[in-house]
Amino acid sequence: MKYYLVAGERSGDLHGGNLVKAIKKYDQDAHFRGFGGDTMEAQGMELVAHYRELAFMGFLEVLKNLKTISRYLKKCKADIEHSRPGVVILIDYAGFNLKIAKFCKAKGIRVFYYISPKVWAWNTRRAYKLKRLVDRMFVILPFEKEFFQKFDWEVDYVGNPVLDALKEHQVNPLHYRDDLTVALLPGSRAQELEGTLPIFCDLLNRFPEYQFIIAAVDNVDRQLYENIESKPNATLLFGSTYDLLANARAAVVTSGTATLETALWKVPQVVTYKMSTWTYNIAKRLVKVKYISLVNLIANKMVVKELIQDDFNLEQLAGELRSLMENEDYRAGILEEYNSIYEVLDQGSASENTARLMVQYLDGPSAG
Repeated sequence: MKYYLVAGERSGDLHGGNLVKAIKKYDQDAHFRGFGGDTMEAQGMELVAHYRELAFMGFLEVLKNLKTISRYLKKCKADIEHSRPGVVILIDYAGFNLKIAKFCKAKGIRVFYYISPKVWAWNTRRAYKLKRLVDRMFVILPFEKEFFQKFDWEVDYVGNPVLDALKEHQVNPLHYRDDLTVALLPGSRAQELEGTLPIFCDLLNRFPEYQFIIAAVDNVDRQLYENIESKPNATLLFGSTYDLLANARAAVVTSGTATLETALWKVPQVVTYKMSTWTYNIAKRLVKVKYISLVNLIANKMVVKELIQDDFNLEQLAGELRSLMENEDYRAGILEEYNSIYEVLDQGSASENTARLMVQYLDGPSAG
């Protein structure tokens, strides 16, 4: 079977790579091609375009880069039509992938969606569009199955791939004092780093006694880290986020998949997020959920503190970090909630579950 995968972000590349690896166990003749990144390519996928060319965040940033996005949409559609895969597997990245789903539907190509767009967060009626365009949906958050049932659509809950990656990781020790180590996860996109790193620099000045290790990425300009890297209590760590979390006492995390990763590594954290004022004002009117972090969304309550936009300032951040580092009762309460989240998500291997179901659906009657 020829599989075409489309992932437009770093996390999508990670989970897409694990999915490719799992599909090969169930389909010995599998061939993979598509949009993704280094992880998917390392598993044997023929890479047509790298996600770093597509990782734009926020309404304003997307508008600024519409020409680039449009160019890659055309490239993706043309390549799918030329390669004629048996199925197109879309991984998150809703704005781009919904357009690809519409194209594939018109061309009679089966569409599987792995890691649902967050339609439960805003514009929930998009669920009808997904149902119309997607043959099978594979969701990774337990509440998503119940959400889609409201639209008379049975989807497959497969567990969470973040847990897969965590279980498979062999931890390397870091040579720092664990009781003084703070993990900083500022994000993986340039726009995120521009919003978070200046405040993180001030935080390092406030706590000279702590050792701050920054989870850095190599798909952005190294100069973005220049100011924080110059601090005496700062260390950049590239490509070893899980090792960092396994050795940290507390973490400051930009909202996204990393919040869930941090929780599953049992590291007390504070969640931060800052975007352009224009984007924030739009999002505030559209978003329908109470929380922004996956930790709080899965628990359906405030497990970790969220500092968003104006609340993301030095005073509030410093106060919360001190509690996370020094207040044992506060830490214990967070860790207890983390254990409950882990149990809810532990459904075996999400990648294996998804791969097995996908191959079954493709071998059986036409999906739909």
